[in-house]
Amino acid sequence: MSDFDLVLSGTVVLPDLIIENGYVAVRAGKVVHVGEGTAPHAHERHELGEALILPGAIDAQTHSLSQKDQEDFIWSTRSAAAGGVTTIVDMPYDEGNLVASADAVRRKVAHAQPQARVDFALYGTVVPEERASRIAEQVEAGVAAFKFSTFGTDPVRFPRIPADLLEECFAAIAPTGLTAGVHNEDDEAVRAAIAKVKAMGITDYRAHGLSRPPLTELLASLQIYETGAATGCPAHVVHCSLGRGYDIAASYRDQGFDATIECCIHYLVLDEEHDVARLGGKAKINPPIRPRAEVERLWEHVRAGNVTLVSTDHVSWSENRKTNPDMLANASGVPGLEVMLPLFVKGALERDIPLTWAARLMAENPAKHFRIDHAKGALSAGKDADIAVLFPRAKRYDAAESGHNVVGWSPYNGIELPWTVGLTYLRGQEVFDGSAVGAPGFGQFVRPEISA
Repeated sequence: MSDFDLVLSGTVVLPDLIIENGYVAVRAGKVVHVGEGTAPHAHERHELGEALILPGAIDAQTHSLSQKDQEDFIWSTRSAAAGGVTTIVDMPYDEGNLVASADAVRRKVAHAQPQARVDFALYGTVVPEERASRIAEQVEAGVAAFKFSTFGTDPVRFPRIPADLLEECFAAIAPTGLTAGVHNEDDEAVRAAIAKVKAMGITDYRAHGLSRPPLTELLASLQIYETGAATGCPAHVVHCSLGRGYDIAASYRDQGFDATIECCIHYLVLDEEHDVARLGGKAKINPPIRPRAEVERLWEHVRAGNVTLVSTDHVSWSENRKTNPDMLANASGVPGLEVMLPLFVKGALERDIPLTWAARLMAENPAKHFRIDHAKGALSAGKDADIAVLFPRAKRYDAAESGHNVVGWSPYNGIELPWTVGLTYLRGQEVFDGSAVGAPGFGQFVRPEISA
């Protein structure tokens, strides 16, 4: 009788090492051993040849419920499973249920659990009028981090948190060891830029970038990190489109502060002059997609180790909310769960960047960031056997053709992917086999381990 339930052999990609003739051995849903050479016997054994075996990705930024009666966890976690993403961290800005209390956290867990095909953790936030009064109860309810915004997208669903309240919230979070993540756009500066764009009568694809020039993002990032420095709270910029932003984050870390920074996959793939010009509203994202020169700067920050996390900021708006010829009238955000991992692998290989960064930026670092690394984020003994397997099968991506997305559009449609996800395992169980995804309800709510 075999000692192992599952053994996968191929090229094992770890955060600091690639094992070309490697294997991962699994028992009772946990990784038991990662080795090199002849794979041991198992109840289920797969020799995968040239396939890349990576830790299942953790998407640090998913919006499953931004549009009511649209995507929901039934679809977001389906896209995740098909993309080698085994845990999503869902944002709190749900239409009709801002997650800003323990009750709201419990309601969301109860809602998501029967639908989830992969595991999920949750962000919490605050209602400005309640100040920081409900932060402690959300920590007790199991949120993995908090999210705020320096820009007011919507006064109820996605409110601006002014400077004094941001400081109060950071101070309340600091003793827990959790991270305060912040949407980094200066409200006053953005509104002034929007007014200028409208006064000039610009409505085409250029309008969005002009309405959110680089300084609007960088000013907010400085506020976020200074607030963290003043309160002792881990401070996190949840999406940075500019190389200068990564320089700023690195400078705070060099000074000894806990200053982390996230790069969404769209900032590493799409550019303003080609993709936004071509796609219009389907490439409208906050902060905006920047010129190609900025995209390449971000890849150099990946190479240099200045990026903490890579995520999707996934949201599947219905197509009618992304196709208005007036650029500024469109909803902001794009889907990306199904292709984040293959897109990163493609970009890294094209630039001779080690694939170890894929394991680090989309698994190990997110697990540590959200304090779930007791179970997640690594192919190491005792951790959940969350595994993504990519095969060297070239495929031109088409969101509608794949069948794993609630919407049939994607800004990544037409991109040739040299490596594609063919197998996904969650806690040692197959949840994607290259075509079919696992059943709803197998995913579980993941709580962080915290210091208070």
